[in-house]
Order: sequence, then structure tokens, then C-alpha cells
Amino acid sequence: MFSIHDFILTENTSLMANNSASLRIHPIPAFQDNYIWVIDNGQHALVVDPGTAEGVVQYLTQHHLILTTILITHHHNDHTGGIDALTEYYNPVVYGPLKEEIAGVTHGLVPGDVIDINDLGLHFAVLDFSGHTLGHIGYSAPTMLFCGDTLFSAGCGRIFEGTPERMFKALNSIKTLPLNTRIYCTHEYTQNNIEFALAVEPHNIALQQYAKRVNLLRQKHLPTLPTNLELELSVNPFLRTDQATLMEALASQYPKAIQDALSLFTFLRAWKNVFPHPPSLGH
Repeated sequence: MFSIHDFILTENTSLMANNSASLRIHPIPAFQDNYIWVIDNGQHALVVDPGTAEGVVQYLTQHHLILTTILITHHHNDHTGGIDALTEYYNPVVYGPLKEEIAGVTHGLVPGDVIDINDLGLHFAVLDFSGHTLGHIGYSAPTMLFCGDTLFSAGCGRIFEGTPERMFKALNSIKTLPLNTRIYCTHEYTQNNIEFALAVEPHNIALQQYAKRVNLLRQKHLPTLPTNLELELSVNPFLRTDQATLMEALASQYPKAIQDALSLFTFLRAWKNVFPHPPSLGH
């Protein structure tokens, strides 16, 4: 497990669970670079993608919280491995994608569903993020998005089961959310992603400034997450494939590979897979 300092974010008043207590959203570090997100109101708690139960139980016990809900985005074990132990200990409702076989899920969801977490006053829309895996879903509420392994700060997830078209569609759907949406990714990949993004857009001033900020956070062992959509639209190359300057710069070097926004995204994802080696497409 990697080490971070305690990091608590109190959301704005639009996310009040009642009239007296606001929600707290906390990242629990797991494995080498995972975050398990906990939302609580001081009494009840929701956990997103618990790959392990150990840190979750410790946090819930420390803060005297009752776990009522688990949200699962996709079937990979580093997002589901803690379900059994947490279910045995707390007996929560477990939501997950209907299209994927995940042991312990009690309520299967499909894109377009809406779920109410009444004890926290939260309402989530279920989004189709079928790129990283075929059944991957996201959970969107006002000002917050839990996106699993679809979007990372300055990057995006690998395409294991889906297609570039599916991942591209998922990322474009994120771009339609409000600019102040906080994005709760599940991996601390930001520094590595920025290194790649700077190779793609070395003259991006916003990205250069973000790199400095991220380096300072990591030097202090602090998370770089959550990020927000407005920032990602300025620094994340996978959300910037509609930018003419980016397309023109890469298309001039790799004209056979880059014809439009989708082919640019496909090119970038393939390059990221082999980075720091140079791209091989279009030669």
C-alpha cells in the first residue's frame, strides 16, 4: 500500500445530506496506486470500488460509520476484491454493472439507470463507459463523477475489452458534464500522465503549470485527485482531440494515422501504451 497524508474534501452545499451536515469524500490508498473513495455524512457511508476491505474497515471504524452502499464501476479485482469482506461485516447494498459478472453485486445497473442513496441524500445517474471493459459504468451526481478507470487526470484508461470508438464515446460524454464537476479517478497516475501529455503538447502553458502543482503535491505525499473537468479540458490530451492545433501538429507528422478526432484519439492511446517509446503509427 502506498502512503499519503489524510486528505478530506468537504463538498459544497448542493451536496448536503441534510440541513446540518455536509458530505465528506475521502480517498483510502490501496495497493500500489489505487484510491478507494468513501463518502459519508458522519453516520452513514458509501464506498466506491473497494479493491480491498482492510483500509476501508479501518477508516469506517475510526470514524464510527455504518457502510450502507457500495458502488462498483467494473469487474477488475483491484476494484472488487473487498466486496465479500465488507458485505459480511456490514451487509450493504452493492451496485454494479449488469453486463459484467461480479460476485457480491446485489443490484445490477445499465446505463440510463438512476439510483437514490437516501441516507446520504445523493442521486446518481449511471453512465456508459464501456471502453476499459465492456460493461464499465460511471456514477454521476451534481458536481461529482466516479469514473473508475475511464478517465485519469491528464490521461485515460487502457482499452482492454472495448474499442477505441467506445472509449472515445465515453470520454466525449464526460465532456458534456458541468465544468465544475469534480472527477474522482481510482489511480494515482497523474505524474506519469503529465509526462506523456507534455510529449504530446510541449507548449501547453496550462499543462506546464499543472505539472509544477502536481509535483509539489506528490513531494508532500498528497493525492492529486480529485481533479475537475475544466482543468482536464485544458491539460488532458485525450479530451483535447477536437483542438485544431493538436490535430494539425500531429497530423503533419503522422498523416496516415490521423484524419479526424477519433483517429487522433486512437493514435494517442496507442502511443501511450508504448510511451516513453516513440509512436509507431503512421510511418
